[in-house]
Amino acid sequence: MAFGWKLYGDGKTPPLGEAVAPDERLSWPRTAGIGAQHVVAMFGATFVFPLIMGLDPNLAIMMSGVATIIFLLIVKNRVPSYLGTSAAFVGGVAAIRATGGDSSDVVGALLVAGVVLALVGLVIHFAGLGVINKVLPPAVTGAVVMLIGFNLAPVAAGIYWPQDQWVALATMTFVIVASLALRGFLARISILLGLVFGYLISTLWDTLGGPITSPDGTGEVSTRDRIDFSAVGAADWFGLPEFTFPTFSLNYSLLVIPAVIALVAENAGHVKAVAEMTKRDLDPVMGRAIMGDGIATVVATSVGGSPTTTYAENIGVMAATRVYSTAAYYVAALVAIALGLIPKFGALISIVPGGVLGGITVVLYGMIGLLGAKIWKENRVDFANPINLVPLAAGIIIGIGNVTLTFSDEFSLTGIALGSIVAVAAWHLARVLAPADMKAALTREGAHPAAGTTFGHVHGDEVSPDPSSVDQVGRPGVTGSRTPGKDMFHK
Repeated sequence: MAFGWKLYGDGKTPPLGEAVAPDERLSWPRTAGIGAQHVVAMFGATFVFPLIMGLDPNLAIMMSGVATIIFLLIVKNRVPSYLGTSAAFVGGVAAIRATGGDSSDVVGALLVAGVVLALVGLVIHFAGLGVINKVLPPAVTGAVVMLIGFNLAPVAAGIYWPQDQWVALATMTFVIVASLALRGFLARISILLGLVFGYLISTLWDTLGGPITSPDGTGEVSTRDRIDFSAVGAADWFGLPEFTFPTFSLNYSLLVIPAVIALVAENAGHVKAVAEMTKRDLDPVMGRAIMGDGIATVVATSVGGSPTTTYAENIGVMAATRVYSTAAYYVAALVAIALGLIPKFGALISIVPGGVLGGITVVLYGMIGLLGAKIWKENRVDFANPINLVPLAAGIIIGIGNVTLTFSDEFSLTGIALGSIVAVAAWHLARVLAPADMKAALTREGAHPAAGTTFGHVHGDEVSPDPSSVDQVGRPGVTGSRTPGKDMFHK
């Protein structure tokens, strides 16, 4: 399919029970409106996570548009999806910075992870998804996702929260209340709303209470305003973002590569969800989709942008509008690229107070970690079986506790990288060494690949994205306790 989208009917919103297919479009004004909704849906996550990773949020937004276009071209416009910043890499990036790495080191490691993801997609394209299920069964995938999320706890508690504990507490409370009390699309952007709320109360407290004395982002105690708008005033209205070019290190690359496990599961789940929603068989392009995400990440990080992933938030917009046209995604991508060319907009994003990020990250990081438990639950992983219990327990504690294994002055494994390797390798070793009755129980309980990995749930006409997807609950505005086809969109 090229760019010749067929006009759907009279170009107006489809009637109840009907949908606009990926190769169709509404009238261009309506398509532009749907594209604008996709921009809003991806926006909060796409700039919050670069902030947390210490990358340029304006560049991340611009490159998310470029990444989306690359993805759509690779899948031949058959999988309507938006590619925004991935949450799965936050833990690895935090570990890189904790060991002295700068932004060049970060994007270099992320670029390598993109290459690995693209190669995995290539393998899946020719060998099928089953090969990945055998290497990464749900028990292992859940453990890796859990240790990625919980490894971040010291970042939220030690860096962001102390900068302004009361703003952090207020922001956290707002996010919790908004995600549960609001309905429909507003519930899906609760993190974005929380950021705006934190911005407002920080400005209010600066006006009423004056500067705050607390640790800043480096840990040094200083007296300062919560928000300093001087950078916004000095920024130009139009111009290119500042590019950061990668440098490469094996040690740093190993810290972020484990996140590829989460992205494989996430992309597969999102493709399955889109397939059910569009009533099309997309299994033949599953490998292309995963490879497309990897190539998009390589391109984005090659100039200092953020790693990318398909977004459940935008799948939710499609479920709500019944418009699956890829034309709307090209519109959204072009809008994102245009926003990236407004430095003043980027400066406004970059001055988000640390206390606000503190309130947001305690929720987000915990949600990522708990998603590991959700993967186990959805796949009935049995922890009475020592094959699951013993090796995964070791891997999780190594990951969360940042245990280090030093080989030389130049090379060591620590935290997420070491924990993931232990979880994967030790689980397979345990399975080989275990007696026959334990292996049989593993298959019966659904923890073994033979029992199948659930990459997406469909309940009638209600589609919920992949339960093994990091960003289903790891990204702003998406709560794992709701089914998008249910109370989020059906009034």
